[in-house]
Formats: sequence, C-alpha cells, structure tokens
Amino acid sequence: MYPAPILVLTILLVFLLASAIRILREYERGVVFRLGRLIGAKGPGLILLIPIIDRMVKVSLRVVATDVPPQEMITRDNVTVRVNAVLYSQVMNAEKAIVAVENFLFATIQTAQTTLRSVVGEHELDDLLSNREIINQKLQSVIDERTDAWGIKVSAVEVKDVDLPQEMKRAIAKQAEAERERRAKIIHAEGEYQASGKLTEAAKKIAEEPVAIQLRYLQTLTEVAVEKNSTILFPVPVELLGGWAKAIMRDRDSAS
Repeated sequence: MYPAPILVLTILLVFLLASAIRILREYERGVVFRLGRLIGAKGPGLILLIPIIDRMVKVSLRVVATDVPPQEMITRDNVTVRVNAVLYSQVMNAEKAIVAVENFLFATIQTAQTTLRSVVGEHELDDLLSNREIINQKLQSVIDERTDAWGIKVSAVEVKDVDLPQEMKRAIAKQAEAERERRAKIIHAEGEYQASGKLTEAAKKIAEEPVAIQLRYLQTLTEVAVEKNSTILFPVPVELLGGWAKAIMRDRDSAS
C-alpha cells in the first residue's frame, strides 16, 4: 500500500494532466482564455493548457444546416403567407464567434427570421413562387453581411415551403384553368385558320380541274360505304349534277 500523501499527489497529478491535455479533431478549434483574457484559437491536434489558469471553448468549423421556423408575413401585394427556409452557415473565425456574440447559432437564426420577413415583404406573391432563386440570393447576401462581424459565413439560404391560404389556392387554380382554356382556344383558332388556308388552296385546284370534284365525291362514297349503316344521307354537289346534265344533253343532241 502506498502512503496516503503519495496517493493523493498521484491522483492530483493525474487530474492536472487530464485537465491540461486536450485533443481537437481536424474540424475543431479551441478558443483559449487565460485568466479571463483571450489568448487565441488553437488546434487541431494536441493542445496543452495550464491547469486552473486556462479555459478552452471548442468550436466546430463544419457547415451547419439550420431550419428557419415558419414566418407569417404579408407580401407586397397584400397576400398573407407562411414561409420557412433552411440556412447553411459555417464558423470562419472561431475567436469572433465566441467573443463577439453570446450564442452565434441562436443569433444567426434570429437574424435569418427577421431578414426573411423583411425580404419576402418586399416582393409580390408571383415573384415568391416563380423567382425563388433571386429571393434566395438576396437572403444569403443580407444575412451574410450581418453575421460577418461574428465570424460566421452564410453560404446559402433556400426558401423551402410557401403556405398559402385556401382562398388564394383556389384563386390560383382558377387562374391556371382560365390560362389553359385561353391557350386551347388560341390553338383551336390557329388550327381553323390553317385549315381554311388549305381549303382555299384545294378549292382553287378543283376550280382548275372540275372533274376533281367528281373523283373526290366517289372516294367519299367509298369511305362511307365501309360503315354498316342501313341508311346513308349524302349531299350531291351541284357541280356534279351540272356535269350529268351536260352529259345527258350531249347524248340527246347526238341521238337527234
């Protein structure tokens, strides 16, 4: 058995060594304070501290993805929406992140919430739905400028969901339906216009060769005869009757 004083000294020595040695990973930095004064950021690897005198705060340098809680706001065209986003931030200066602000992550999220409300309020609903990339870039620029003093780099901000009232959803659906009907009518009108042009060209061709109307008539009769109908009503062109009348008159003249 070791004497009691030696045992106590051994335990104290182990405790002091454990408090003096720190190992930081590649993505970690340690902000060291000596008697309350900032010494600097150290790491990664093995860090030696003066027991009792030095204190170290670990900071991760990895990119952090943070959800921005849904914010209810009014757009520029007076539409109430709920918008949430995701923010990607990274500590670039560990000393500023610890010294300049109490809780850099909480402060960054609060800044993102207020910026989201102000930026969305400057745009109309159509811009929020269709030009989301522009809004994302503006959010990233404004938030990054405000958090730069804290040593935080905001690499991206993306609007995830835009929640609209039910009345606005129905109005947008009606607008989309009306737009589809308008396009359908325009396409139909263009088809009619093109068809009329082709019919005009066909009429000119038939006028040059009157016998063409008879051939077309016989072809149409052939197509209709394929259908198994008991009664077929088919209009007879006047030009065709005129041609038959002229043929009958020629036969009578030749017989006389």
